[in-house]
Amino acid sequence: MRRYIIFTFLFFHNYIYIYSKGRIGKSLNGRPCLILESTGAKTQLIRKNVLVYLKENDEICIVASKGGSINNPGWYHNLKKNPSATIYIGTTKIEVTAREITDDERLEWWKKMDYLNNGGYENYQKRTQRTIPVLLLSET
Repeated sequence: MRRYIIFTFLFFHNYIYIYSKGRIGKSLNGRPCLILESTGAKTQLIRKNVLVYLKENDEICIVASKGGSINNPGWYHNLKKNPSATIYIGTTKIEVTAREITDDERLEWWKKMDYLNNGGYENYQKRTQRTIPVLLLSET
């Protein structure tokens, strides 16, 4: 029942943030959220997802956790096929290019993102055997 309540809350948060065009829902439990618009890897349709992010200098970090699912989220596959995307931070539109990071760079960002998410990403990692991808978005 708890998972259903959380899922329902997240669904409505995402809906409100996307359809208010970034005016409502810029954060979730104190964590900043962005809207990612990516091109579908198979469909070529625009897909919108709300993600927690961390911005430092000119880089924006996102994590493809999917709650610790065995599969990566669809938006991850979209960005791997077409790394050019658009994000909205609030009502500000930014064109970005995504790249997956590895090794020490990944570990550094992973620690920051996990801290931001109150240890949630480490909990997600414990639920799955895949290495959860970490991506950086750079303004184009």
